[in-house]
Amino acid sequence: MPYSYLTRFITAPDGTRVAYHTHAVAQGEPAKELLSRPAVLLTNGIGTTENFWHHLVMDLQRDHRVVHWDYRGHGQSEVPPGEDYSLRAQVDDLERVTEQMMAEGDGRPPHHVAFSMGVRVLLELYRRRPELVAAVSFVAGSPSVPDPRDWVIPLPGGQATLARVFAGLTPLVPRLAPVVQPLVASRWAYSFARVSGLLRARAPREEIQVFLEALRIMEPRTYWLTMRGLLEGPRSWDVLHTLQVPTQLIAARNDLLVPLREMVRMREYLPGADWVLVEDAGHAGLLEAGEEIARSIRAFRQAHGVGPAWPGRASGAPSEA
Repeated sequence: MPYSYLTRFITAPDGTRVAYHTHAVAQGEPAKELLSRPAVLLTNGIGTTENFWHHLVMDLQRDHRVVHWDYRGHGQSEVPPGEDYSLRAQVDDLERVTEQMMAEGDGRPPHHVAFSMGVRVLLELYRRRPELVAAVSFVAGSPSVPDPRDWVIPLPGGQATLARVFAGLTPLVPRLAPVVQPLVASRWAYSFARVSGLLRARAPREEIQVFLEALRIMEPRTYWLTMRGLLEGPRSWDVLHTLQVPTQLIAARNDLLVPLREMVRMREYLPGADWVLVEDAGHAGLLEAGEEIARSIRAFRQAHGVGPAWPGRASGAPSEA
């Protein structure tokens, strides 16, 4: 089935047009049959391109209604006129996209799948509107920025100090961008990420290059201010204790950006959650181990009665072949 989608927009109170994309629709209106399917809503990581969802979309679009959306200044969403990239604004946008998705379908809340920064955004949505969430899958993300006091060279003051540093450096972003942006998408960027351990050997170069090119052309302040929004926003660990929906945690063994210890800590908060540990994968695990993660999410949905089994199979269990 072609990897295609129909793009629409919701408009935030500040006038920002936020894009959301319904998959398996090339043009025109989605068929009623598609809109009546079980719904899955994908929330990305900061700077991440939609191709990170490729494996999951290709699996689920066969019998689900799959939607992904773009953060402010990402993909096809507009740069906000007032540069509001706060965590609150991102949660507001997810709330409106979710409501619109439900209104277009059968009115039932979707299963939310969140990656990296998206985990924090989704947890804050649940804090505000739990009725908009039927189930959650958290992929390589944490309820807060990993504590800088745990770095190899600890940062005194932790997250508060880091937030002040980011705020102080903000005026320099336009000056540094012409130097940094060409390096991000250079032919050496992939090799550096491999040598540093940020990417594993099975990370597909072509897919990573799509991501790097998107970073190169992104408005520099968009990425920086989105990161500041995360640093300055509330921590969401307390929300974990309130989750009353089927919950899945998907961690990558070799993740350097969201270390495994962060996901293990989440598991301690959520002892009843389904746990998946992906070997030989880092923060780009959705590309490095995409088929494995897609299978685990489908199995989770089927096991908890929030989605159908594998098309063409009598059992909901993945093949051992």
